Amino acid sequence: MFKKANRKLYALIFVLPTFAAFIIGFIYPFAKGIQLSFFKFRRLNKLTFVGLDNYKEAFQDKSFLASFWFTLMFVVVSVILINLIAFFVAYGLTIGIRGSNIFRTVFFMPNLVGGIILGYIWHQIFDAILRNFDKPSLVTNTSMGFWGLIILMCWQQAGYMMIIYIAGFQSVPGDLYEAAKIDGANRRQLLTNVTLPMMMPSITICTFLTLTNSFKLFDQNLALTAGAPYNVDKGLWTTRMMALNIYEVFYGEGSNAKGVGQAEGVIFFLIVVAISLVQLFLTRRKEVQA
Repeated sequence: MFKKANRKLYALIFVLPTFAAFIIGFIYPFAKGIQLSFFKFRRLNKLTFVGLDNYKEAFQDKSFLASFWFTLMFVVVSVILINLIAFFVAYGLTIGIRGSNIFRTVFFMPNLVGGIILGYIWHQIFDAILRNFDKPSLVTNTSMGFWGLIILMCWQQAGYMMIIYIAGFQSVPGDLYEAAKIDGANRRQLLTNVTLPMMMPSITICTFLTLTNSFKLFDQNLALTAGAPYNVDKGLWTTRMMALNIYEVFYGEGSNAKGVGQAEGVIFFLIVVAISLVQLFLTRRKEVQA
C-alpha cells in the first residue's frame, strides 16, 4: 500500500503533463490573444498600443455586425432543428424498431466526416440539384446559402445528438412508465409527463453542444459558400458567419486589420460564453423543477 503522501505525489505527476498541455495549448494563446486585441500590428515583434480602438472599429465594422446577425439566425434555427430531429430519431430507435443498431450507425456516421469535405460534397450536391431545376448556383442566393448550411449542419450533427438522447431514453426507469400506464396515460402523455422531465439532463447537454458548435461553424461555411454571395451595394458577404468573418479580417484585409480581427475574436468568445451560460442556467433550472 502506498502512503497517502506518495499517492498525492503520483497523482500530481500524472496530472502535470495534461495541465502543462492545457496551459500551452489554451491558457497562453487565449491570454496572448486578449493582449494583442489592444495593439495594431503586422508582426508580433512590432506592436503599437492603441487601447480600445480595435474594439471601436470592430463594432463599426458592417461586415462583423452582419455576420453576427446571420450567425445568430443560423444558431436559432439549427439548434431547434437538430435537437428535434435527434430527439425523435432517438425516440423511434428506442421503441423496438428492427435493425435499430444499424440505423444508429448510419445516422452517426456523418459526424465522422471532416467539415471541409462535407462542405465540398454538399456544395456539389446542391448545385447538381439546382441545375436540374434551372436554378442558379447555391452561392448566388443568400436564402439558398442559409438553408444549405442548415441542411449540412443538421445532417452532420443530428446523429451525434441522437446518441446522447438514446442514452437519456434508456436511463428513464421503466417503473415510471408502468405506473403512468396504470394511471391511464397514453403515449403522448407518457412522452410529455414522464419522458421529457426525465430527459432534461440530455436536453441540456445537446442544447449546449449544438449551440456552441453552431456558433463556431467555420470549415463547413468556408467550403459550402465561402460567405457568398457578395452584396456589392452594402459591401457584405451575406452568408459569412462570425468565425469566417474574423478569419478573413485577420488574414485578408491588410496589416492594420489584424488587431481588429483579434478584438472581434475576443468579442465573439464573450458572446458565445454569455449565451452558453444563459442556456445552461435556464435548462439546469428546468432539471431542478423536473
